[in-house]
Amino acid sequence: MATSSGKTSTPTPPASKRPLPREPSSEVPSKKKSSAAPPLSLSGHFVEGSIVRILMENFLTYDICEVCPGPHLNMIIGANGTGKSSIVCAICLGLAGKPAFMGRADKVGFFVKRGCSKGMVEIELFRSSGNLIITREIDVAKNQSFWFINKKSTTQKVVEEQVAALNIQVGNLCQFLPQDKVGEFAKLSKIELLEATEKSIGPPEMHQYHCELKNFREKEKQLETSCKEKTEYLEKMVQRNERYKQDVERFYERKRHLDLIEMLEAKRPWVEYENVRQEYEEVKSARDRVKDEVRKLKDGQIPITRRIEEIEMQRHNLEAQIKAKATDIKETSQKCKQKQDVIERKDKHIEELQQALTVKQNAELDRQRRISNTRKMIEDLQNELRTTENCVNLQPQIDDITNDLRRVQDEKESCESEIIDKLKERETLEKEKKSVNDQIVQFDNLLNQKEDKLRQRYRDTYDAVLWLRNNRDKFKQGVYEPIMLMINMKDNKNAKYIENHIPSNDLRAFVFESQEDMEIFLKEVRDNKKLRVNAVIAPRNSYADRAPSRSLNELKQYGFFSYLRELFDAPAPVMSYLCSQYHIHEVPVGTERTRERIERVIQETRLKQMYTAEEKYVVKTSFYSNKVISSNTSLKVAQFLTVTVDLEQRRHLEEHLKEINRKLQAVESGLIALREKSKHLEHKDNELRQRKKELLERKNKKRQLEQKISSKLGSLKLMEQDTCNLEEEERKANTKIKEINVQKAKLVTELTNLIKICTSLHIQKVDLVLQNTTVISEKNKLESDYMAASSQLRVKEQHFIELDENRQRLLQKCKELMRRARQVCNLGAEQTVPQEYQTAFQDLPNTLDEIDALLTEERSRASCFTGLNPTVVEEYTKREEEIEQLTEELKIKKVELDKYRESISQVKERWLNPLKELVEKINEKFSNFFSSMQCAGEVDLHIENEEDYDKYGIRIRVKFRSSTQLHELTPHHQSGGERSVSTMLYLMALQELNRCPFRVVDEINQGMDPINERRVFEMVVNTACKENTSQYFFITPKLLQNLPYSEKMTVLFVYNGPHMLEPNRWNLKAFQRRRRRITFTQPSQ
Repeated sequence: MATSSGKTSTPTPPASKRPLPREPSSEVPSKKKSSAAPPLSLSGHFVEGSIVRILMENFLTYDICEVCPGPHLNMIIGANGTGKSSIVCAICLGLAGKPAFMGRADKVGFFVKRGCSKGMVEIELFRSSGNLIITREIDVAKNQSFWFINKKSTTQKVVEEQVAALNIQVGNLCQFLPQDKVGEFAKLSKIELLEATEKSIGPPEMHQYHCELKNFREKEKQLETSCKEKTEYLEKMVQRNERYKQDVERFYERKRHLDLIEMLEAKRPWVEYENVRQEYEEVKSARDRVKDEVRKLKDGQIPITRRIEEIEMQRHNLEAQIKAKATDIKETSQKCKQKQDVIERKDKHIEELQQALTVKQNAELDRQRRISNTRKMIEDLQNELRTTENCVNLQPQIDDITNDLRRVQDEKESCESEIIDKLKERETLEKEKKSVNDQIVQFDNLLNQKEDKLRQRYRDTYDAVLWLRNNRDKFKQGVYEPIMLMINMKDNKNAKYIENHIPSNDLRAFVFESQEDMEIFLKEVRDNKKLRVNAVIAPRNSYADRAPSRSLNELKQYGFFSYLRELFDAPAPVMSYLCSQYHIHEVPVGTERTRERIERVIQETRLKQMYTAEEKYVVKTSFYSNKVISSNTSLKVAQFLTVTVDLEQRRHLEEHLKEINRKLQAVESGLIALREKSKHLEHKDNELRQRKKELLERKNKKRQLEQKISSKLGSLKLMEQDTCNLEEEERKANTKIKEINVQKAKLVTELTNLIKICTSLHIQKVDLVLQNTTVISEKNKLESDYMAASSQLRVKEQHFIELDENRQRLLQKCKELMRRARQVCNLGAEQTVPQEYQTAFQDLPNTLDEIDALLTEERSRASCFTGLNPTVVEEYTKREEEIEQLTEELKIKKVELDKYRESISQVKERWLNPLKELVEKINEKFSNFFSSMQCAGEVDLHIENEEDYDKYGIRIRVKFRSSTQLHELTPHHQSGGERSVSTMLYLMALQELNRCPFRVVDEINQGMDPINERRVFEMVVNTACKENTSQYFFITPKLLQNLPYSEKMTVLFVYNGPHMLEPNRWNLKAFQRRRRRITFTQPSQ
């Protein structure tokens, strides 16, 4: 049984509790600690929704009990098992709380006192408009509850609404913490703690906003997912349509082309008709114009004809006069010519006389000069004869020199013979060298053919070959030109096997013996010169000489005649690479005989690859069935290796050429030596001859001088006898010249007269000629005009005939084209062209050339659109409609998503800012409480992702020792007492901010050490007893001594035992009077 105490002296109704029948000694009367209980009528002390009264009947350990708590801190004290927690259970169940929340039982019937069929809890809540009395009757048999508000029956939902309206949350651990749930507070997640805090102390709309945000966010995620799915599906649809878009566009493009072709074909006859009609009109107009021109030309020719006749008569008269004058001039000119000839003959005679005189004068002078010269020469010869020595003893010297000359000539003949032999030998060697060079050139021409093929087909590779030839010094080891240039077929008939076996990429690949060299080559050629070339490395261990796995003699019975390797020659590294890469030493080549027995060959030889005359066979064994599978392909015609060059023969030729050059060099050296010897002998011969000549000249000189003197004396005598009289000759010549000049003067006078007559006749003739020329010119002009007019007339007449014929033809053609045009447009004879055709024709070309060109173009374009399926167009159209629908749906979804985001933004602003302020206030008070205990505590808003509103939470971090860091409050990290302290202080931090009308904490101080328990108790008292704070229920089985108490506290003691008073016998005033009497009487005793 429990009672309440307060400040006033007004007695409170007693609360009683019957003992349990099975435990008659379990209850004892309760006592109060405070001096007085507050009256129920003083509403100023209670906040809205505070508990004024609790009545329990047949509830847990109580038969009947009524508890009247105070408006501030209510401390319920009692030993374990006395029924403290039963009051807590009554509050929870009486305010529509769930049984499971208490942690005791999950059915409400278990809270009825054992042995009773019914139980009842009644809670009276303070309300300014009138207290609210909620009654819950519990039926054990049916496990049902019956609800009453102010003694009127109602439903649990109405009760829950009334309780929620007063902001009472018995399911919130921040407001209602039963004994069995104390440990679970620390187990609350940050998210749950935030939700409990919002419900407990936040504004009513805060938790609502939070729920709205979570719902909005969830719907936002759903909308985002939906938009994403629809977007992806839409993209797939669009991509699918994009794949067919070109076909659809091509289909419609083809239809447009066909429609345009149809319209062009319809317009063409009309354009053709219009062109012909215009041409007809033009021809008709031209014909009429030409007809008028013909008439005018004929009228204009008559005056010209008359004038031509008059001029012709005048011309005849002038020409007769000119002819007569010409005859006179000719006769006079002949007479002048005769006189001139005679004068010229006279001049010539004078000149001849003068020349004859000059010749005689020159001859005489020359005779005198020759006589003088001859006399001088005779004198010189006589002087030389006197000085000439006796030459009798010169003959022995001459004989010696003659013998020396004979010996030198013999040596010269021998040397010349040797030179001739050497020249013949050189000629023979040069012919042989030319023959060898020609053969080498033939080989080089064959190599050039291969290089030309390489250049035409693979220009980059050819350019790389040229670069390599100029830069071989950059490489350390062997570098080989493309394989196709290195391979030399022994028989070009077998080239097809090699080209079909080795891919073209490797045939044009360069072969390297060093990786470093290949990298240098590729860097220069590929990277720097941007040439597309291939390069391979020959194996380090040579494969070139490896023997085949099977002897060729074993395979000859099947028609095989060689392995691929034996069909050609190549440098060892190239051959090694081909053997290692393409196993050419293992692939045999057969004949037509091999193809005829191919099945037997495949089964018996087990060869993987082989060639027949025209086919290649590849044999494989199935990995699964172990069956032999063969495939054959026809051989392609060889393109590159058909040119065969015998490199060995070319090498022999080059060596032979070197030998020839060596021999030529030796011959040249011999020739040089012989020529030097011959030159020396020639020089010696010349010297001997010169000496012999000098001796002979000395020996014959006296005799020669005597002969010369005798000859010169004879010549002198003859020249002196031959004399001439020059003066007589000059006189005779001058006399003859004077006679001739007299005759010449007479002739000149006669000639002058004749020239004057001739000149006069010429002037008269020129005048007549000028007159005749004028007349002829006028006549020619008139005749030219007449001919031009006649020609123009003939042209015009012919043109008129042609135009008239053309007019008739065009008229017929117009009629035919009109008929065809109407036929194309399906028109009758009287029907006009429909408006649709006229409209369409306006946008089309108006000339036949443009129409034909456009028709040809459109037909070509239409012919390009092949393989088009109308079904694809239908599907495309259907998907387009679906895409449009999806786009519209997606647009709606995005609009809806934007609205949700806008709503989230608005609600978030209304929720988050107040929440942060609230958490800051809680943190401030929580930190102060911990600081007062020389500990540290912190409360903050935990946010993992700003957009995940369901992940927001409140994090409590505490530190009870100065040496440690702040740690989050968890069920495992802190001790039980530390968790209790933290929980209690957090609840106290909520107390001053609390909007809830009351808070219940059951045995929170269990596990606390005395120091912490005292500190926490002081804080609870100080906080819960402040003005305008909500009601607080603090249930504890024990208390420390000398704790501070406040006059606003209400202490409820719970006792049980066999001597408990009945509730109706409980009289607090009687107890007080009795206490005073005992106090007063004790001193007198």
